Amino acid sequence: MTRFLLPLFACFLTTGFAQKQATLLSPSGRIKVQVEVADTLRYSVFLGGQRVNGPNPVALILQHQKALGVGGGSVRQSTITVMDTIINPVPFKRKKIPNRYRELTLQFKGDYSVQFRAYDDGVAYRFQTRYQDSIVVENEFSRYQFPDNSLVFFPEIQKNPDQDIFHTSFEEPYRELHLKDIGPDQVAYSPLLISLPQVKLVLTESDLIDYPGMLFHGNGSNALNGIQAAYPEKEEVRGGEFKQMVVTARKTFLARTSGKRSFPWRVMIIAEKDGALVMSDLVYRLGSPPLQQDWSWVRPGISTEEWISGINLYNVPFKAGINTATYKYYIDFADRFHLSYVMLDAGWSDNNNLLKVTPGLDLEEISRYAKQKGVGLILWTLAMTLDRQLEDALKEFSRLGIKVLMTDFMDRDDQKMNHFYHRVAKACADHKIMVMLHGAFKNAGFERTYPNAIAREAVLGSEYNNWSSKATPDHDLMLPFIRMTAGPMDYEPGFMENASKDVFRPQWERGVSQGTRCHQLAMFVVYESPLQLYSGNISDGWREPEFMDYLSSIPTTWDETRVIDGKLGDYIIVARRKDSDWYIGAMTDWSEREFTIDLNFIGNGKFKIAICQDGINSRKNPRDYNLAGSVTDKNQKISIRMSSGGGFVARLTKQ
Repeated sequence: MTRFLLPLFACFLTTGFAQKQATLLSPSGRIKVQVEVADTLRYSVFLGGQRVNGPNPVALILQHQKALGVGGGSVRQSTITVMDTIINPVPFKRKKIPNRYRELTLQFKGDYSVQFRAYDDGVAYRFQTRYQDSIVVENEFSRYQFPDNSLVFFPEIQKNPDQDIFHTSFEEPYRELHLKDIGPDQVAYSPLLISLPQVKLVLTESDLIDYPGMLFHGNGSNALNGIQAAYPEKEEVRGGEFKQMVVTARKTFLARTSGKRSFPWRVMIIAEKDGALVMSDLVYRLGSPPLQQDWSWVRPGISTEEWISGINLYNVPFKAGINTATYKYYIDFADRFHLSYVMLDAGWSDNNNLLKVTPGLDLEEISRYAKQKGVGLILWTLAMTLDRQLEDALKEFSRLGIKVLMTDFMDRDDQKMNHFYHRVAKACADHKIMVMLHGAFKNAGFERTYPNAIAREAVLGSEYNNWSSKATPDHDLMLPFIRMTAGPMDYEPGFMENASKDVFRPQWERGVSQGTRCHQLAMFVVYESPLQLYSGNISDGWREPEFMDYLSSIPTTWDETRVIDGKLGDYIIVARRKDSDWYIGAMTDWSEREFTIDLNFIGNGKFKIAICQDGINSRKNPRDYNLAGSVTDKNQKISIRMSSGGGFVARLTKQ
């Protein structure tokens, strides 16, 4: 889709037209965007006076070869400064979000403009059009040029032989590569990270509405080109147990859309320290605000999860499986340990008919029992089926009091699939039902527009332990710095069967993780998701009530977050506040580590501290942990010791 554009831009980039320049500084002045307007619109990004990116040519190609950003023309420019605060109704990182930036708008002849924003933690740009009629976007050109010897953490899509490159579950490991070695046939989704000697840059997008998502491919130099899926022309149903719509032919355009609109933000997060990546919520700030105001019915919390363990229960007086007795047992577990939800995963209904409940499962009785115990229910759905039955299904789910709907196996981000996401989120909001998205692309500000979109996958998570060795502690320490910049992620932590690097083997329905028990526990603090799925076997949980009480006490939304220390791929220490209490979570890769940290951030007064840390024998037996408590205050220090693949959690309760 970018092939015909490359010669066009090569011509412009080698000519010497007189240029107009515009400069935009972030509020602190540390970041600068320099925009050049000639026959090609391009921009460069500077940090502390040093170029870190660019010049980057950009263009939007409409039908009939109308190229926005190409061809020059008179330009009017205006600049505004914004200093306000966003209140997040479902605060996955912090409740009050400073929203401070400077914005440059370049108004071109031809009823379009380009906006640039400079924040102190990144930059973004987008096209805007003001046509009365609908338009067809044939292509978008975006090239990101970086300095020589740049490294990239590249989640490369592994193409399925019978599908095009735009079909993916968005669940790939981050491979560290030299940017110059990535070729045109290597395609990755965002967010991805560029590493320079003094700074790290994350490329992604936000406000992805009525438009396909952007992927990236190399060109054999120190640059990345954006690429997007064309609109589906033909689709066919494929798959066995979990069917989905697969695109077999595509149109010659990306999107047919409104002529009066803003296009998605192209986002670059900029961090001089690795920990600043974890703190960035720039993608959320750039998302469109929600249309409605009352989201008080959205209830974050922790849920059970059954699929990874295969409902492999033991010491129970019934035959475990997809039946009424099993789910009542899950509800009893959630009630005992104060979990908010129980999930009914794939199999509770006919995958191809959501109104056909599986024999042996009385959904009416399960719903009644859950309501009696004060436990909410989550229902899994197949995306293709939900798309066909959405309104009828939601009416039935509302009648049953279902609180959360999960939908799965989308595995695309073209315009048509993006429509599905928005349609489902809006319809669920109308019924006051929360929604989870699995087999999904990254968030792109979606949870700001739809706060009921309470959880999203788009991550290589716990389930991979069932069939591969990819979900390593090394991988786990990539995610807070890269994937989480796009928004919350549903990793599904909480494995209670834990194995060392030398012993681990993938095992279906056993729920065995790599690293220590405390590594899994720390994910509930370090990883952001307003709805966390506890993926451990509940039969194991019943046997360790003290540990489960500790796990279930961890909140899933936060008023404040601080990154104490962290290094991409190696370790992280995060402190998060809920009301007047603090929670500290730390994780390491396969290296043992020790830290001493000050508690001066917790404020005045005495705190009861409860620590869960790797046990003395956790190197050999990663299930070993130690729970201990004392009283402390802000004048004290605490020691953090983590085994290989280890973790640490401290809960500080204000007295």
